[in-house]
Amino acid sequence: MVTIGTFDGVHKGHRHILKRVTDIATSRNLASVVLTFFPHPRMVLQPDHELKLINTIEERTALIEQNGIENLVIHPFSMEFSRTTAHDYVKTILVDQLKAKVVVIGYDHRFGRNRSASIAQLNEYATEFDFKVIEISKEEVEEVAVSSTKVREALTLGNMLTAAKYLEQPYFLTGDVVSGKKIGRTLGYPTANLQLKSSYKLIPKDGVYITSTTIDGKLVYGITNIGTNPTVDDTGKQTIETYFLDFSDDLYDKQLAIHFHKRLRDEKKFDTIEQLIQAMDTDTTNARKYVSNMG
Repeated sequence: MVTIGTFDGVHKGHRHILKRVTDIATSRNLASVVLTFFPHPRMVLQPDHELKLINTIEERTALIEQNGIENLVIHPFSMEFSRTTAHDYVKTILVDQLKAKVVVIGYDHRFGRNRSASIAQLNEYATEFDFKVIEISKEEVEEVAVSSTKVREALTLGNMLTAAKYLEQPYFLTGDVVSGKKIGRTLGYPTANLQLKSSYKLIPKDGVYITSTTIDGKLVYGITNIGTNPTVDDTGKQTIETYFLDFSDDLYDKQLAIHFHKRLRDEKKFDTIEQLIQAMDTDTTNARKYVSNMG
């Protein structure tokens, strides 16, 4: 029982497909399998594009598992692999390696060299190799009305509420807390500086956000600034720094997942340190109001 795709974001549309796969696998007593590819094909075929992804491959793996899939196969994508004919791809991977009995696929899925083969060819191969194709119709796909491109656009605009609706959870960044310049603590706002592990991970639009993370099993809210800290730093280097509300423990070397709930404002260069502190005071007040209204 196999489905195929890059599944970047594991968004609402992807979850719809994964549920179909797990339901069918259960009803037919088959193991559920997702076949995905890494690097993302566009990273290989269009290297100058600098595609940013919603998930790292580690995050994607965890999200697919959370959606009930028993087996994830991550196939390396390369220029050589991109030249594989559709027939060889189906025979070598789907049939010989994955022993597919059922393949669940979207109506517009393309595969093989130059993405030349469609679901019509897949149905022909299904007859040849004795497996069944279950098509997810155009109506089903359009009913969900979500795509990875739409999620990326929302994140690029800083629209975290829209992104969360598409993803069915808040967008998150995962990384290690590293030592920064410690300027925040001199202002009364000590921050944790997050260093991402993957350069291809999409970072939301620069600005100030209400965020949350789980630290040692406890949910902690905070204010995260994405940007260059222009009031106190002239290097132009982008950082991701979080001030946690009512939390003061040492976080160095911890790995955190920062979940983004709402964008408060643009990052701004203030004329004085006092103006910066006043803005941070206002951000804190607004964040506390937002958190209290969350329940």
